[in-house]
Amino acid sequence: MSEDTSTLHAILDEEANLITEASLAIPHSFSECTYSRGYIRQPVYLCKTCNATRGICASCSVSCHTDHEQLELFPKRHFRCDCPTRGLDHPCTLVKGDKHDVNTENSYNQNFENGQFCRCGRHYDPNSERETMVQCLSCEDWFHESCLRMRERPSSRPGTPELEPEGATNGHDDVEDDDESISDPTLPPARILSSEYDALICRSCVMSAPILSRWAGTPGVLMLVRQQRKAGETTDPEVPEWRVIGKTGDEYEELVDVALESAGEKRKRESVDDDGTVEQEQKRVKLDGSSASSSLPRPENCLAPRPNPIAQQILAARSMKPLDLGAESLGEGDIFLTEGFRDRWCRCHSCLEELSKLPFLLEEEETYEAPEDPDSGLSLEELGMRALQTMPRDRAIDGIRAFNDLRDDLIVYLRDFAQHGETVKESDIRGFFERKLEENAVASSRTV
Repeated sequence: MSEDTSTLHAILDEEANLITEASLAIPHSFSECTYSRGYIRQPVYLCKTCNATRGICASCSVSCHTDHEQLELFPKRHFRCDCPTRGLDHPCTLVKGDKHDVNTENSYNQNFENGQFCRCGRHYDPNSERETMVQCLSCEDWFHESCLRMRERPSSRPGTPELEPEGATNGHDDVEDDDESISDPTLPPARILSSEYDALICRSCVMSAPILSRWAGTPGVLMLVRQQRKAGETTDPEVPEWRVIGKTGDEYEELVDVALESAGEKRKRESVDDDGTVEQEQKRVKLDGSSASSSLPRPENCLAPRPNPIAQQILAARSMKPLDLGAESLGEGDIFLTEGFRDRWCRCHSCLEELSKLPFLLEEEETYEAPEDPDSGLSLEELGMRALQTMPRDRAIDGIRAFNDLRDDLIVYLRDFAQHGETVKESDIRGFFERKLEENAVASSRTV
């Protein structure tokens, strides 16, 4: 048997596999637009063909914008579908009637600007993107692992103005590769594994929330920081350039004491100039952990850990205007929350008041999913029988007769191949149906 032929069993098996794959890929029904559900957390899509800073629900992406170029933006909280509103000119086939007013409560970040992501502002192209991207739990933007310093930037990727060039890849030979998040085995090794954290919060969101700034770098709130070396100190290839702070351990309080003591001694030395006079503190930017988040009054019943001086130093440097490029090299300021973080927050009145402003930190949000399609996984024969049951009786009978006539003609056509031991080729089947279509067209013209 030649390579371009198949047995009937193989064809039927292939059809069954295709039906199974389709039901797994698209198991939901897309017959209802989510507009009537109001502002909910749901998967959102950007229609690049419509060229508008708007988002559409999953149902409208399938039913209304089928032939349009789209980009999946993944779940967005408090979002209402824009398809049936005046924000999009394209008609919504799922919501009848006049277009609704624009959704004033929707938030459109840079993802909606023709698919820009991350702090580097690059456009996302699923066909060429090599890096894994991680979504911020707070702003729900997506970030490249290299922009988060989770791994070095691939050499083939264009440079980003905000990220200073990386040094040599020394110190990473002993880092375990991240098989869970890496999609390209040629990428540099991961500095923090996807299995080591549960959620990311980018530095912009950290700096805008005092409660997150205060917890940064504490046990269970990881942060990547660059190893600081003294002036003139040679690089040790055995020492990684970056390390993770905030890993849970009994030694945390001791480390904070040592860091604060070291920072205090450094401040005393730097506050006295060559003439022995004391500099004015208000003229200096404090990078020793005395940021606003660490100096906030702490209630007696507060169980929050003491702020990490290293994390506070990084966040204080990031808050400087203009940005101190020397201090910038300390780290990016993003935090990685480990598993069970929602159960570890302090629930004192002061902390709970701050946490309540970011409810997703306290409870996991429900993301809307379209209902399952009852027809998912059914074969073509089963779908045909179900369609017949919904048709008027006379039309259903006509359909069954037409199907039986086609079946009988196909049996007669194939019988000749069986009698002569010939292989039925694809061209033979195509020829049979082309002749049937021509016969039906001639019969219809005579009827008219």
